[in-house]
Amino acid sequence: MRMIGLLGGMSWESSIEYERLINTEVRNRLGGTHSADLLIRSYDFAEIEALQERGDWQAAGELLAGDARMLQDAGAAFVVICTNTMHLLADRVGASIDVPLLHIADATATAVRAAGVEQVALLGTRYTMERDFYRGRLERHGLEVRVPDEPDRTLVHDVIYDELVRGIINPDSRRAYLAVIERMVDGGAEGVIAGCTEIELLVGVDDLDVPFFPTTRLHAMAAVDLALAG
Repeated sequence: MRMIGLLGGMSWESSIEYERLINTEVRNRLGGTHSADLLIRSYDFAEIEALQERGDWQAAGELLAGDARMLQDAGAAFVVICTNTMHLLADRVGASIDVPLLHIADATATAVRAAGVEQVALLGTRYTMERDFYRGRLERHGLEVRVPDEPDRTLVHDVIYDELVRGIINPDSRRAYLAVIERMVDGGAEGVIAGCTEIELLVGVDDLDVPFFPTTRLHAMAAVDLALAG
C-alpha cells in the first residue's frame, strides 16, 4: 500500500470525511484490520480563509507547496488537496513536488462522463464557480458546466462560509440549496457536482432526482485506487 499525503483542514469538517472515506474503503477492499497509510497536514482554517479573503494566493501557494514537499519528503507517494477551492493552487503545488498530485476535478469529471452526463451544474465557493481553474478543467474533459445565476451564486457561497465550515447544518439552507438545484435542472443541467467538500454535509444523493457527484467521495475513492494500484 502506498502512503497518501493529505493537505487537509480546509475545513477540518471535510478533511475528516476524507480520512473516514479513505480508511473505510481500504478496510472494505483489504478486509480485517486494514486501514490507510496516511500523512496529514491539517491547518487552522481561519488562517487559510483570511488569505482567501485578501486574495493573497501567492502566500497560500507558498504555504501549500511547502507542506506538499514536507509530505513528499516524509514518504507520501502522492498528495491529495482535501478541498475543491484550494485546487486553484494545484498547478503550483504539483510543480513543487516530484510525486503525483491527484486532482479532484479529474476524478469528478471521470465519474460524470461515466454516468453519461454532459451538461452539469457546479455548486461551490465563489472561487470555484467563477474561476477557470476548476470549470476549465472539467470542460477539458468534454463537459458543459453551468453555475448558478445571481443571487443564487451568492447564497451558495455564503452558506459554505457562514455555516458549513463552522459545522452548522441548517434545514432552511438545505431547502434553499435544493431550490437552486431545481432551477438549474429546469435550465437544462443533467446532474449536479457538489464542488465544495462541505456541501456533501448538507445535500446528498437521496435529495435529488438527477445524478449527484460528491467530490469528496470521488476524490477519496480515486486516492484509494492509486494507493492500492499495482
